[in-house]
Amino acid sequence: MDTAYVTLSRQSGLMNEMRLVANNIANANTTGYRQQGLVFSEFIHDARDARSLSMSRAEVRNTALHQGVLTETGGQFDFAIEGDGFFLIESPDGNRLTRAGSFSPNADGDLVTPDGFRVLDSNGAPVFVPPDAATIDVGGDGTLSVDGQLLGQIGVFRVDDPQNLEREGSTLFRPAGVTEPVENPVVLHRFLEGSNVNAIEQVTRLVEIQRAYELGQSFLDSEDERVRSALKALMR
Repeated sequence: MDTAYVTLSRQSGLMNEMRLVANNIANANTTGYRQQGLVFSEFIHDARDARSLSMSRAEVRNTALHQGVLTETGGQFDFAIEGDGFFLIESPDGNRLTRAGSFSPNADGDLVTPDGFRVLDSNGAPVFVPPDAATIDVGGDGTLSVDGQLLGQIGVFRVDDPQNLEREGSTLFRPAGVTEPVENPVVLHRFLEGSNVNAIEQVTRLVEIQRAYELGQSFLDSEDERVRSALKALMR
């Protein structure tokens, strides 16, 4: 049964990758979304005196962190980061990172995400915008001024190893380790960063995975028939 087990391990990995690619395609137009991928690895069991067994695994996810398309929206509370870094968000489960900069002030004047999570400044405090503000200006480094008075700086943070980020939902990441402010950040006001998904590439990959999965299923069917024929021959 070794052949069937090895093939099943590959089928399981392909199914996991198919889910990820389908999710990437579904989020091709999601603001700040980061494309996901799957790393295949090989597990080899050394049986010493018996036959060794090699099986595939596909459980390690990686995240593409290259820049998405920056689009000018004109929105008063739309922001995009050019280059490295993330906005820091205060969620009920702790601070989170995101590249989705579509914010708005809540009833208390705090700048929040569409989910109501507060946006934090470079010192880790909530970004406050007075409800009666007449003019809002944002500098290239994220400094926020209201009616000519400097209020603070929208926080842009980085982590030591971005690949250790744990994804939560579509656009939030739980930082693994210490987050530090980015030196000389570039924040674009009235812009949003789109998804960095290459939709054509992902659709092509989805077709390749489907074909590979169908080939594996065909092989399992043939192997099942071979085993059945062998058992019938032995029982005669």
